[in-house]
Amino acid sequence: MGDAAGRRVHTGEIITVPNDACSDFEAAENPDGNRSVGAAVASLGENGYWSLRTVGGSLATHPFVSAVALAFLVTGSFGEHVLGLSDAALTGLVLAGAFGLAYIGSGRL
Repeated sequence: MGDAAGRRVHTGEIITVPNDACSDFEAAENPDGNRSVGAAVASLGENGYWSLRTVGGSLATHPFVSAVALAFLVTGSFGEHVLGLSDAALTGLVLAGAFGLAYIGSGRL
């Protein structure tokens, strides 16, 4: 059902369909979830691509905060001789940058 603007409206009405009415549908190829090794490997590549694209999009949505987190990570990784900070401070910068990028990239910001 819909309203005048064409948006879906929840009426609270519940409709049940007998199992006999579903006989026209075909069963799934692997209903128990077992996949071939080739399908699993192909899925890994595709999922990896979409994960990186999603993280990149989240980082691009918040460029200033992403740049700060990246600066912390790079400074903690390569700033030992330039800044003269202790190992604990550099480790803290690396962790803050890595966790910051993970948090921003997860889309929770």
